[in-house]
Amino acid sequence: MTSLGLLHHVEIYVSDLKRSNDFWGWFLSELGYTLYQEWEEGFSWKLGDTYLVFVQAKEKYLDVPYHRCRVGLNHLAFHASSRAQVDELTEKVRSKGMNMLYKDKHPFAGGDHYYALFFEDPDRIKVELVAPE
Repeated sequence: MTSLGLLHHVEIYVSDLKRSNDFWGWFLSELGYTLYQEWEEGFSWKLGDTYLVFVQAKEKYLDVPYHRCRVGLNHLAFHASSRAQVDELTEKVRSKGMNMLYKDKHPFAGGDHYYALFFEDPDRIKVELVAPE
């Protein structure tokens, strides 16, 4: 199989590396990712041939906070193994006090046949976990 065209990695600048490491380390390990790299200003998590990189933004760039409706990244969506995994992680997100989105429509905020969890990371990047159909 060729890897041509598949996503190699995504790099995201964060406002607080420790908070982001706690959040993303928990979530990505739940999905089977493993810690790939760590250095003073960042870390990365890998699954297969794809990895996610998180880097501490420099102080001079922290004046304007991230907002998913501006130009740039809107959200990251991940495959779940099942509806049961979406339900399990929904309970963990709630118990950790994370900001869950579209609570009134959960788990069908994406439509009647789209079973998913929507929540935010510490910088308010939308994270989506989607069950297979």
